[in-house]
Amino acid sequence: MIDGADQAIADPVGLIVSLVGELACDLDTNEVRDVVLRVCGGRAKSRRLAAALCARPGVLSDGLSPAPRGIADLLIGLRRAGAGSVSPPRCASCAKALSTYQRRGEDWYCAVCGPRPEPCFKCGDLRRVATRDRSGRPRCARCPDLDPLDPIAAIVAQVARLQPDADPEVIAAAVRSVSPRPAHRRTLARALEDNPALLTGTGHLAPIPAVLRLIDALRESGITGVVRPSCPRCGRAVRLSKALDAARVCRNCLAKSKAECCARCGATREPAARDDQGRPLCPSCLVSDPANLERCVNCGRRLPVNTRSPHGPLCSTCPPLPVLSCSICHRRAPCGISRRTGMPWCYLCQARQDRCASCGEIKPVCSGTLEEPRCERCTEPAFPTDCATCERRPRAGGCPACRLDRRLKELLGGPDGAVPAALQPLHDALARSSPGITLRWLTRETVATFLADVACGRRQLSHEELDAAVQTPTVAHLRSVLVATGALPPRDEYMARLEHLLDDLLAARADPAQRQLLQRYALWHLVPRLRRRNNTGFATYEQLNALRQQVLAAISLLDWLAGEDLTLATCRQGDLDRWLCGPGAVNHHHPGSFVRWAAHQGACDLLFPSTRWLGPVCALDDEARWAAARRLFDDDTLDIQDRVAGLFVLLYAQKATAISRLTTDQLESAGGVVRLRFGRAPVVLPDQLADLVAQLIADHHGHAVVGAKGTSPWLFPGGRPGRPISAEHLRQRLKALGIQPRQARNTALFQLATELPAALLARLLGIDITAAIAWQRISSGDWMTYAAAVSRRAPNQSTPTSQS
Repeated sequence: MIDGADQAIADPVGLIVSLVGELACDLDTNEVRDVVLRVCGGRAKSRRLAAALCARPGVLSDGLSPAPRGIADLLIGLRRAGAGSVSPPRCASCAKALSTYQRRGEDWYCAVCGPRPEPCFKCGDLRRVATRDRSGRPRCARCPDLDPLDPIAAIVAQVARLQPDADPEVIAAAVRSVSPRPAHRRTLARALEDNPALLTGTGHLAPIPAVLRLIDALRESGITGVVRPSCPRCGRAVRLSKALDAARVCRNCLAKSKAECCARCGATREPAARDDQGRPLCPSCLVSDPANLERCVNCGRRLPVNTRSPHGPLCSTCPPLPVLSCSICHRRAPCGISRRTGMPWCYLCQARQDRCASCGEIKPVCSGTLEEPRCERCTEPAFPTDCATCERRPRAGGCPACRLDRRLKELLGGPDGAVPAALQPLHDALARSSPGITLRWLTRETVATFLADVACGRRQLSHEELDAAVQTPTVAHLRSVLVATGALPPRDEYMARLEHLLDDLLAARADPAQRQLLQRYALWHLVPRLRRRNNTGFATYEQLNALRQQVLAAISLLDWLAGEDLTLATCRQGDLDRWLCGPGAVNHHHPGSFVRWAAHQGACDLLFPSTRWLGPVCALDDEARWAAARRLFDDDTLDIQDRVAGLFVLLYAQKATAISRLTTDQLESAGGVVRLRFGRAPVVLPDQLADLVAQLIADHHGHAVVGAKGTSPWLFPGGRPGRPISAEHLRQRLKALGIQPRQARNTALFQLATELPAALLARLLGIDITAAIAWQRISSGDWMTYAAAVSRRAPNQSTPTSQS
């Protein structure tokens, strides 16, 4: 049984409805829920209200503060809905029942007790403030401010000085639209009279935001003499949202000023929320927090909410479905239409497995009822059986396999109707693919046009022809299908993409000297070094992004030098330090490679010190690590790929990049023992993890339906044929389970470094020996005595096999 605090996190709206329902007997549950949903708003506010009601449920009957503002809104909403047993909010001073209220902190006051009196500037009496004069001094109702200023006329005069031909009526209409109340117009006019330059480009110094709204309204009305202000920090002419250091800045600069280190992932971003201990959480961690995941009413998975339909939350992959009566369970719920029977069925029945009433086998339910379910094989199709070419699964107009066969002949057949030899592997692979999905894929204009041109001889089947097309995800997937089916030879896609990117960057340089220097750095230094590091292997996206950042950093430095009338040869150390301290230098470690290379080549005489790694920046939480590992071991509802990948991170400190590129050849099974090679030496997997890996292999198939359907060599196949899952997609899947890959890997590596020597750690985990030594030094592990003991062993003694 969960307590009130746990329920406030799991289902705050349900908890509030249950607490209110015990008192509001004159409202049914649906009416109470409607009021609660209208008042509570988002998840954070509903949790705060649920926690406040759990702490003091008596506020529903007495209506006394202190309490959050949402409690008062809830009481007023319940009273207006007809809940007479619920108390209205009461004034904290006179206990008067309130239908509207004023607030000071968490106390509610009536209109008489709420405003705090101040001494009037003119008469000196302690009274309620009615107005304030030009200097902001209070005045009571008996001593009004008799300033004869006409705010609209004053603003029209200010704008007329900048653009004499401006229409006064247009200016007056703009003033009325941004300041409907006379008092607000008076404040706006005073601000412009005190500083007329606000309309000529210094609007970021405006004391009130109405000045910025007026500038936008005047510009939209065609008054070009008024100048929109730029952000004082980044210089962009965008909307200035908030005040920072006596000036108004854009949203991006405000977010950078509020950036903090996330308590979970360690990223430096503007906090989106804070945890129970007040520590900042970035938007990614807030979205992926298990407490913020909700069950989708369409697919039943716990995922971040993308849309809130009238029937419940929907994830990003599920469109809103109509509410119908399910043909199997007869429950009113969002239902899809079965392609087999043509009848509606809900997501619970789509995932249901039961013993078929006809054949007696346990299979997915396709039709029937809960008492007499039927599988797909025992379900009669609801379509006319007039297909003359296929006897296996007749459909109206031909079965999908026949339609696919006709489409392949139309698309891949040459002028004589025969499929060219170059396209024959593709034809055979597509003919064995899922007909429905393959037909939809072949209807895409890019795919159909390219394949038809190749079949008719208008194009050559080559990577160069695909490179000449506009690079879209459809073209990338088409290339993957052609490579996986053997129609095209494989190539290093990320390296090819990198070469095209470098060619475009170099071609955009107007200075020949800069272009030659960048060509030497990028094409003669960075690219060959990357090829040597991969040792005939394919490059990864992370390597592509890192090399791109290094080249862009070099371009940024050269552009800054050109703007300062300097070159790399004439630049001095003070100039480089000045650039590094300026706002234009981001990611300070990226330019270091270029500067050190240029100094080694004799192109400059500069020093760029390298940064020594001092340990992980993310918090290390060993208890959370083992709790996540136990969940992955025990929770059978999670996807098997996510469970195995998460355990590789938590137990063996593997990066998402390394996990995504694991192959089935790295698995060894002999004598009931399963070994996996992360590095040069295999690691013996524990029995429970070995069972999960065996289950993963048994259900091993690629997510790509179009193309080759053979056994994928990758342990974690991706969405494209012949390609593994991307490292970024794998990270997102682990984060959806509440596992931060970087933090979990650092915690595991820190613990392993205290238990294993650096040499053994490098051999088992596949990391560099220098990294293993650094982790051992950070974890304060001393294995000098271990090395001495190994050297004194007898020759016939063997080293024990490492096992988690």
